[in-house]
Amino acid sequence: MPRLTLAATAALVAAVVPAPVAGQPAAPASPQSYVVGNPLGVTPPGPTGSAGRFEPMSANAKVYGGIVNAESCAYDAARGLVVVPNRGAGQRAQANDGFVSLVNHDGSVHTARWIGVQPPMARRTLTPPLTLNDPFGSDIAGGVLYLADSDGNTGPDDPRVAVIRRFDLRTGAPAGEVRVAQAQWLNDLAVARDGTIYATRTGDFGPSGNPATWQVLKVAPDGAVSVFAEGAPLRMPNGIALDPRGDVVVANSGDSAVVTFSPAGRVLRTEFAAQAGSDGLVIMPDGTKYVSSVFQGGVSRMRPGRPAELIARNIPSAASMCYDAGANQLVIPMNEQNGLALITLR
Repeated sequence: MPRLTLAATAALVAAVVPAPVAGQPAAPASPQSYVVGNPLGVTPPGPTGSAGRFEPMSANAKVYGGIVNAESCAYDAARGLVVVPNRGAGQRAQANDGFVSLVNHDGSVHTARWIGVQPPMARRTLTPPLTLNDPFGSDIAGGVLYLADSDGNTGPDDPRVAVIRRFDLRTGAPAGEVRVAQAQWLNDLAVARDGTIYATRTGDFGPSGNPATWQVLKVAPDGAVSVFAEGAPLRMPNGIALDPRGDVVVANSGDSAVVTFSPAGRVLRTEFAAQAGSDGLVIMPDGTKYVSSVFQGGVSRMRPGRPAELIARNIPSAASMCYDAGANQLVIPMNEQNGLALITLR
């Protein structure tokens, strides 16, 4: 999810805090109680004016740290390790600060910094140079790690533009990129066997969002970019994956819909997760889907022909998860919580 910039935060504060009257001293700040954080869990929205009631995370979700603002992960079957792109510091704090970690099945860190071990200022001198700014979605296909990254956004006059970056999965070396000029950023991506990339453009947030910004973009192996799907039934599309038939499945974050498209872009079916706000999407060989809600914190299991059921609850900022086949578990990055939740499948 996009982060609020310092400038936006300052503007928000200025809009809601009245300025002191000229010639009068500013009122002293009200004393604030010192608080500490809760154990991991969420506080669901309560009635108007209420912060709701804290609810602890499911006991079957185990959390491990060592991660910095990760949005997604992918499983490297050859190594038997989980590949986790870290977004690092924001572009306006430190450009080119993204890096990639390797994580063991038990959640412990195998390699803290695999891609991006060098400090940002040294990366331009590498051969080949390394750029990894703000990676969101990830996928592995054909021995290549694909990351939905972006350039720019280092200041208010530096436009942000989406870039899909490729890395050799064996060596970690940069292996090319595709600039997607029609999008500021891409959320998640999935790669077909022929190298075709499908990527979600989540677009405008909120009930008044512009449906023309809710898109799935298609990047051909030669780098040509086209619109694969746009507008309803998409609503703030987020997670994306290919099912065993090669169909393109998209999870909406604006509602609970999970939409399956044919490779030609025709809607084949619409299913519904147990919660709205979907982000992560994993599809098993038998067609069972697992969907995580970044807004409500649950993980839905969607078996073919059966209603969705929650198998875990209250995982904060449950982002674009992956399936660790070596341990038969879901791995769920938790964005600003700087950790991973592991859920063993039974």
